[in-house]
Amino acid sequence: MKPPYEITPSILKLVSSISEQIGEIKATHLIKPQTELRKKNKIRTIQSSLEIEGNTLTLEQITALLENKRVIAPEKDILEVKNAIKVYDDITSFEPASIKDFKRAHLTLMKGLIEKPGEFRNTEVGVVKGSKVQHLAPPGAMVTALMTDLFNYLKQNEEIPLIKSCVFHYELEFIHPFTDGNGRMGRLWQTIILMKYNAVFEYLPVEIIIKEKQKEYYKALSQSDKSGQATPFIDFMLGVIYDALQLVLNSQRPALSNNDRLMIFKETHKNFEFSRQDYLKCFKEISSATASRDLKFAVDEGILQKSGDKRMTRYNFN
Repeated sequence: MKPPYEITPSILKLVSSISEQIGEIKATHLIKPQTELRKKNKIRTIQSSLEIEGNTLTLEQITALLENKRVIAPEKDILEVKNAIKVYDDITSFEPASIKDFKRAHLTLMKGLIEKPGEFRNTEVGVVKGSKVQHLAPPGAMVTALMTDLFNYLKQNEEIPLIKSCVFHYELEFIHPFTDGNGRMGRLWQTIILMKYNAVFEYLPVEIIIKEKQKEYYKALSQSDKSGQATPFIDFMLGVIYDALQLVLNSQRPALSNNDRLMIFKETHKNFEFSRQDYLKCFKEISSATASRDLKFAVDEGILQKSGDKRMTRYNFN
């Protein structure tokens, strides 16, 4: 059964904007992060996701654990980090639509921290904030059936992966299939679903943005609970994905020369007539004047052929 949610104009606008960002990443040949940068991203992701759950280890301490150095900290916090390191080291091995892999990830993530890690609960649980029960999860006897339905949604539904990943994340938090570790599993599995959609999501700092917007994160979950559908959470999480993509674009966009831009643009437009506006759409970081200089340079060098005048000016690659 398809989980309840609506596709609003706000959600459609965010999906369109995210798709443009991914297109920009491809258009500018955003390089795969170097080993050192990938390591830093993984450390920040682990630290952010676990800090949301109350872990006290710093970036420096997590780095030390990665390098097999001794760290003085609560034993539970150290074990949480070591388990998370193992999971994120193996992140490409998990199939997003596999319940078996889902349980395997939870087993690694929560080993030594709870009884029966990697197994769905058969008891009743609730999420308590302060003295209030914020969320009462479905009965334990329903968990296996609900999770089976949710994974069938992943396998069969034609919804685009961006939305599907948000729906899965919310429904997982609503069902609360494990006695503990549901929050970190929701964030991890959304990343795994998105990685299947586009490889750039392996390096996306989604957890970092969620940590920065922790109050809004829990508010979006609560709003979805109250409305009986995932729509508010989808809207929130798409905004998080947009912000995370923008961070990647801003931090890793290579400094391109005019010749670099022209050669990149040629790959997708070598057989088509185009305008200066078409060129600007591909390179949003440059000004109209820079675009004009690039195109004039290309005409002068014989790379492009120009026709028309002023607003009607068109170009073709020679």
